[in-house]
Amino acid sequence: MSLKQQIDTDIKTAMRSKNKEELQALRSIKSLILLAESEKGASENLSEDAEMKLLMKAAKQRKESAETYKSNGREELANAELLELEVIERYLPKQMSEAELKEKLTEIIEELGASGPQDMGKVMGTATKKLAGKADGKMISQLVKEILNS
Repeated sequence: MSLKQQIDTDIKTAMRSKNKEELQALRSIKSLILLAESEKGASENLSEDAEMKLLMKAAKQRKESAETYKSNGREELANAELLELEVIERYLPKQMSEAELKEKLTEIIEELGASGPQDMGKVMGTATKKLAGKADGKMISQLVKEILNS
């Protein structure tokens, strides 16, 4: 079942259970998918990779918005963003723990033969491709710096 079909099914379920917040979050995800599909030059259906990128971008936006709202004392808006983030994260692959990520990055660094900070770009390029959707880019970057500088 494609992401779009899964979202449609979940929208129907949320409508039946009269869960307005979840319904709103699901509709925003569906809207993102429909916009991406209708963009000039886009194929009829999005690839799984494109869907994941779309969801990751939406999740990142929700996190940043929630942080901004919290810092400005707007808890009700922050909570709404966090609820949407929670719904989006259901469709994303499970995020790796810091220990798992460190282990994978060490493997990638050994595989590439990287020896110091000058190899950061090479390692980041490979790591972001291999770990797409499984870890946050900031976390990957931070750990790669840490490993290469030690």
